[in-house]
Amino acid sequence: MLNTQARSSKLDLRLTPEAKARLSAAARERHQSVSQFVLSGALERADETLADRQHFGLDAEHWSAFMAALERPPRGLPRLERLLHEPTPFDPPDAA
Repeated sequence: MLNTQARSSKLDLRLTPEAKARLSAAARERHQSVSQFVLSGALERADETLADRQHFGLDAEHWSAFMAALERPPRGLPRLERLLHEPTPFDPPDAA
């Protein structure tokens, strides 16, 4: 559903006469303007595309496993620990 905020941005499209005719026919079937029809369809598609980047769902078993993984203490990574304590080219000469 489109919100009722004032629209202040414009999007131009170049399309074939056949594509415009299809959009016009579909908009008439929905009792919408072509702009309303295209915008609502594009927003629905955007929501579908972005859904897995914004929300995710898990069944009870996977949720429990996810929560258990979050609650476990971090495992030791000795190689990373050594790396973080090695001098770097950016350290001052007397830091070693």
